[in-house]
Amino acid sequence: MINFRFLMEQAQKARENSYAPYSHFRVGAALLSKSGKIYLGCNIENAAYSATVCAERTAIFKAVSEGERDFEAIAIAGGREGETYELCAPCGVCRQVIAEFCPKDFKIILGNNNKFEVYTLDMLLPLTFTSENL
Repeated sequence: MINFRFLMEQAQKARENSYAPYSHFRVGAALLSKSGKIYLGCNIENAAYSATVCAERTAIFKAVSEGERDFEAIAIAGGREGETYELCAPCGVCRQVIAEFCPKDFKIILGNNNKFEVYTLDMLLPLTFTSENL
């Protein structure tokens, strides 16, 4: 069984490493693999915004680069410096990257240490474009 609260706490921890000097919007993600390992990621901004990488993609790319391909869930926590939003949903690019590696019932936990909600990939990205559409 997935410990959603623990995963959210890990996302909050990852958020502390965020590099967001331009937007001051700090995001952390904690990705749980089916092997039980947790990969943390944070957003890393760049003066050229297109070079910015989101927390979710950082965690997924870190996991994939270490050989993981099967995932259980991801927790995402974010908000402006000094705040944590109730829900910080992944951007469209991150949703598409999640869809590359995860099934439609993959769990996405949004919130903070006090309150969180659990969604599935299918709920956040209906009519998903995958390799099956090629």
